[in-house]
Amino acid sequence: MNTSRAPFRHFVLHRVAIMVLLCLAVAAPALAQNRRAVSTDKAPKAIGPYSQAVIAGTTVYVSGQLGLDPSTGAFVPGGIREQTEQALKNIGAVLEAAGCTMQSVVSCSVFLKDLNDFAAMNEVYAKHFRSDPPARATVQVARLPKDGLVEISCIAVLP
Repeated sequence: MNTSRAPFRHFVLHRVAIMVLLCLAVAAPALAQNRRAVSTDKAPKAIGPYSQAVIAGTTVYVSGQLGLDPSTGAFVPGGIREQTEQALKNIGAVLEAAGCTMQSVVSCSVFLKDLNDFAAMNEVYAKHFRSDPPARATVQVARLPKDGLVEISCIAVLP
């Protein structure tokens, strides 16, 4: 390896890093100005100090949704399949309020109380994302709010 060019490479990388940081510094205030909360009565109200979703620029960040019935605030009767179905319906309602659909989703995070429920959750999930499903991570957690069986959050892009 030619070490005589190492200082030049360091100089170039340093300049590129500075340019990236400057671009981010310029873009961040613009995104913050375009930030707005999304709320709908068709999904459960937030059970803490957070929004159902936030739009920043053209990206929609949907908070985790449980299998709660928005009209009662209680879990829908049944097990993992029913709670997954309701969580996805709640996401759909929030996305609709934001101006997009389930087809706009680019990434989901699924939190399961018991990873043994993966197959049942996946069966219901697949019905909502039939073609070109979003990227996804699924993990088991120690506990979910209100002792739910599943919580799903997502990121979508406005049309």
